[in-house]
Formats: sequence, C-alpha cells, structure tokens
Amino acid sequence: MFPPPQGISLNIEALSGICGSISIACWVVVYSPQIIENFRRSSADGLSIVFLVVWSLGDLSNILGAVLQGVLPTMIILALYYALADIVLLGQVFYYRGLTLSDRVEEPEEESPEEQPLLARSDSGIIGSHASRYDERARRGSLSGVARHLINVDGTHLSPATPLLNPPKVDDLPAVNNVRQTTTLQAFYFNTFSILLVCGAGVLGWWIGQRSSRTRHTEDDSPSFPQFDILGQIFGWLCAALYLGSRIPQLLLNYRRKNTEGVSLLFFLFACLGNLTYVMSIFAYSPICRHSGDCKRGERAQIYIRYILVNASWIVGSAGTLLLDMGIFWQFFLYKKDDG
Repeated sequence: MFPPPQGISLNIEALSGICGSISIACWVVVYSPQIIENFRRSSADGLSIVFLVVWSLGDLSNILGAVLQGVLPTMIILALYYALADIVLLGQVFYYRGLTLSDRVEEPEEESPEEQPLLARSDSGIIGSHASRYDERARRGSLSGVARHLINVDGTHLSPATPLLNPPKVDDLPAVNNVRQTTTLQAFYFNTFSILLVCGAGVLGWWIGQRSSRTRHTEDDSPSFPQFDILGQIFGWLCAALYLGSRIPQLLLNYRRKNTEGVSLLFFLFACLGNLTYVMSIFAYSPICRHSGDCKRGERAQIYIRYILVNASWIVGSAGTLLLDMGIFWQFFLYKKDDG
C-alpha cells in the first residue's frame, strides 16, 4: 500500500495563499480575452482609450508603490507584467483607431426613402381625405424610389449565377460584419469554464508552492512586520485613484453608445475575480508576534490593524474598482440584444 500523504492544513494562512494565487492567475490572463476580441473583430472601438490610458498610469504607479513599500516579489513581477500587457493592448488600439485620445460615437444613419415601408402608418389625428392624400404621396414616393433603383441595376445581376448584392463600401469592416455571434447559453458555458480553469490553475500553483517551500523551510526564519513607507503610500493612493477613475470613461462610452459591443465580458469577469480574491488575501492575514509563542495582550490585533493600514490603498483601489465593474456588468445586461 502507498503511505498516507501528508495533509495540508487549510488555516487562515492557507486561505490567504489560495486567494492570492487565484488573484495572480486571473491577472495573468485578464488582458487575453480583450486582445483576442479586438483581433477577431479587427476593431477596438468598444474600448475607451481614456480608460486604457488611465489604467496604464495606475499600473505604473502600482509598480513604483510596490517597489517602495516592499511588498512580495511576486506582486512586483506581476505589476511589471501589467505594464507590458498595457503596452500590447494600447498598441493594438492605436493600430486599429490611429493615434487619438478621443472616443468616437457613431451616430445612427437616417433611413433613406427607398428603405421606408410602402405604406406609412397614418397618425391617429389625421382623418378623412388628409390621411388618403398622405398615403398616396407615400406610395408615389416609395414607388418612384423603387423605379430609380431598378433603372440603376446592373444587367449582370439578372443572371441566376450572380446574386443581387450591393457592392461593399470602402470604409466597411468585413471582419466586424462577418463575426459569428454566440448565444447567451454558449457564452455562459464558455465563461464559466474559463473561470473554473483559471481558479483551478491558481489553486494548483498554491499547492505546488506549498510543497516546494516546505522543503526549503528553516527554523531561523524570522517574521516580517509591516512598515510604512511615505513614498510607497503616496504612489499606492495615486494608483487607487487612477484605478477608480479609469472605469468612468468606459461607463460613459457604453452609455453614449447604448451598447457594449467590442467589449469582452470575460475581460471584466477576470478583473472582478482578481480584485475580489486579492482583497480576500489581504484580509485573511494571520499576524505573528515578535516573540513566537509569547504574544502580549492585544499584540496580534495591533499587528493586524497595522498590516491593513499599510495595504489600505490597495484595498480601496481593488474594492472600489470591483464596485464600478458591477456597473459595467449591469450595462452588459441592459444593452444586450436578443439572440433571436
């Protein structure tokens, strides 16, 4: 028989490690759905360029604050990865939209007379001969428009082998028009599977890290205590303000366009899950007293409060962004078109 494996105790420290590992996994893949969506549509009009620029500035402040405050090396490496991913996403947006910082909102085109119905609906206030003359003018106008259209038809389209199609315009985006739409159920299954896969990868990464750290553990390890750094705190709060302000341009752009086309739902799902698990990993902190096994009265509470205050800017930035992302989710469902 195989020897029984050594179990891993799921205490508060393990919960913090699992949440932190899931958060890292989410932030590693957070940009991928939006980059793929832009490439698939050959367009980046769904994203607010101001949102991306402000978010990139927040990531830059995050790097400076993390280095100065002396957070975990993995968080510093992750912050550097954010900056590189920002450059890729911004480069993609500038490639499709040009070097501009303005968010364009295309106005809906007015319906041409040829596209109007042959019989216009009469107003309830028009009665008798007024309604008849109005309908007659509408019919004559529509029929004359149809006649003009038939006169301009190319004779080659009369062949059964050549379909009667309007020639494409110069400014048409065939990649956007030919994108195959997915149903709500398909999107739900795909997003759920992606989230479970990333969470599983995060838990697996934590488990591997625990097994490797167990072999390198020494008894001389001394606990580290949270310390304030003025410049680190300044950049941390600046990062929080930029993260909070970055969502507002995207919310406004979705409101002005009255749709969320071109915006990846999975992009914001990973961002929300990453922020949620990151905040949970901070709060799930087990304070260690200066003299192990000999804690003074109230020492654990003091260390915990100090730890929360040191990380307050990152908590506010992540939790506040999480709430604003809920507004973007609400817009996804508010402006969603029917599958039929």
